[in-house]
Amino acid sequence: MQLALAVGARLLTIYEAMMKTIPFATLPLVLVGLAGMPQGLVNAPVAQAQVFVSGPVQAVNPTQEKLFLNNDTVVERSLTVSSATTINGRSVPAGSVIRGQFEPAPGGLRYVATSVEVGNQIYPLQATSDLLHDVKDPRETTGGAIARDAAIGAAGGAALGGIFGRRVSVGSIVGGAAAGAVIGNTTAQRVVVIEPNQAITLHVQ
Repeated sequence: MQLALAVGARLLTIYEAMMKTIPFATLPLVLVGLAGMPQGLVNAPVAQAQVFVSGPVQAVNPTQEKLFLNNDTVVERSLTVSSATTINGRSVPAGSVIRGQFEPAPGGLRYVATSVEVGNQIYPLQATSDLLHDVKDPRETTGGAIARDAAIGAAGGAALGGIFGRRVSVGSIVGGAAAGAVIGNTTAQRVVVIEPNQAITLHVQ
């Protein structure tokens, strides 16, 4: 019995000595270890992942030539950013190069961008344009082209008259000219015309 009391007294002395030597500032750490996660950490706000929403990108055809693009052919072309913008949280200054291609679509072509070059870095980009409508090839429907087709038709009418031994009449020549003009106008290939510095809106996906 006396031994037990002596051991108890000794343990009490050691405990009192520890309480005197442990700094008060460390007590919260002790409480954390005993009680688990602090309430402050439990109630701390959780960081949310940032979601970057990119608006339409205004690009232009940088060449000084008018482009006539077949509506059934993929054509690789680069465009230029016309005004500074932000794409996927990254600043893209005006003049940056957009790489991509014109691809066939019902009624014309669409431009599909695959990357953007900013300085000496190239970043992936997924963006498409609105439909670029096709038209009859203006090079085949201008006055000069129609006159050429009319002349070919007139010559054809006269030649046919000579082949079949008929006297060439003014009517056959005029008829041939009219037919040549109509055929040249209606059979003109459909193309998409891109003017120099034409603005093309790209929608980032």
